[in-house]
Amino acid sequence: MTEQKRPPRSTTRGFYVKMKILHKHGRPQQEKSSCCFYTYYKWLLWLSLSLYFFTSYLITNNNNNLKSTKLSPLDSTNSNTTKNPLTTNLKFQQQSSSLLNNLKVFVYDLPPKYNTNWLENERCSTHLFASEVAIHRALLTSKVRTFDPYEADFFFVPVYVSCNFSAVNGFPAIGHARSLIASAVKLISKEYPFWNRSRGSDHVFVASHDFGSCFHTLEDVAIADGVPEIMKNSIVLQTFGVIHKHPCQEVENVVIPPYVSPESVRKTMEKAPLNGRRDIWVFFRGKMEVHPKNVSGRFYSKKVRTVIWRKFNGDRRFYLRRHRFGGYQSEIARSVFCLCPLGWAPWSPRLVESVALGCVPVVIADGIRLPFSSAVKWSDISVTVPEKDVGRLAEILERVAATNLSKIQRNLWDPRTKRALLFNNHVHEGDATWQLLHALSKKLGRSYSSSTVSRQLEIDT
Repeated sequence: MTEQKRPPRSTTRGFYVKMKILHKHGRPQQEKSSCCFYTYYKWLLWLSLSLYFFTSYLITNNNNNLKSTKLSPLDSTNSNTTKNPLTTNLKFQQQSSSLLNNLKVFVYDLPPKYNTNWLENERCSTHLFASEVAIHRALLTSKVRTFDPYEADFFFVPVYVSCNFSAVNGFPAIGHARSLIASAVKLISKEYPFWNRSRGSDHVFVASHDFGSCFHTLEDVAIADGVPEIMKNSIVLQTFGVIHKHPCQEVENVVIPPYVSPESVRKTMEKAPLNGRRDIWVFFRGKMEVHPKNVSGRFYSKKVRTVIWRKFNGDRRFYLRRHRFGGYQSEIARSVFCLCPLGWAPWSPRLVESVALGCVPVVIADGIRLPFSSAVKWSDISVTVPEKDVGRLAEILERVAATNLSKIQRNLWDPRTKRALLFNNHVHEGDATWQLLHALSKKLGRSYSSSTVSRQLEIDT
């Protein structure tokens, strides 16, 4: 009983000693259990109250952040560009540490005949070549835009050449492109000193059609004409890209994805089956015959489409259709594999649509250079089939389905992948315009402000 004579250090300590002594003298086990229950209940009550007050604080704080973050009028009227206020601060922090932080782009204010007049045709801003429109719009409201051309790293020349792309026979036609671009360059070189001082090396154009900077849709003609002389020293953002030597990429270029409307993707996904079931194993909709225009050129292997049709049209696992259908994106959303064979050129909007709608793209285009390979791990989200093996498609895809299909699909559903291939009317971190700006930031050596270019110009002169 010597412990009882020691002065207690605290009320809690005294309570503990008293409980210990009473138990030593045979307090009933039931009373002991009651005390243990009381202690447990007290701790549980304390933990519940703490969680309640902490959660209340978080909710109040987030609500205050939401109220303090206002959207611009453009954000509130365009569902494609609405920003998530909860990620705004994180977005700016990430951008501030990126290469884009100090990038400056001057956008020439050209007369509307070079760009916005073409938008009277609604398809101009929605068809597969519309990245030229989307990039222009995004740069106008981007944080990289500067109104002081003397501090600019790059100069964007907004000339739309793909809006009037359909001739009477239905084939693409951009014969006006070269003269329109030449006219724009003549104008800016006359009114501004920046083209002449760098010889156009820091000027950026968009060529979002079949053979890119050659500005022609027929490969044999494109190869014969080559890149227009006036643009050979500039940077071209183009959908055309191959890994082998080709006259239409003998210019500084960035391969960009074809345009697919984010709004159309969103609407399609809203109508997709709630259970996410994909009842189409292999899907393709498009022209199947050999195109007569290029049978003697590099892409004579367009016959792969004909092989696909002849070999697999009777296979019930293959959903092949030759006619246009406005709601074909809904078919992509129901499919496991989506065939992306080369057509007029090696690239196809099916690449972007497949990724955006969760269908594994099956790339059948030898030597194709895919867009934004540093951000999109194409080997992890797609299946590549050599053109010579197109007759073995069923066998190849069966093997994929039996081995690593689940892994490919998990990679495919990474939201960062889809974001990197879609253009928005405002730059969103990680989206297609952000990616091309990131690519430009690695070409600062071409800017007049770079000593590399300045020294080279001095040597040349």
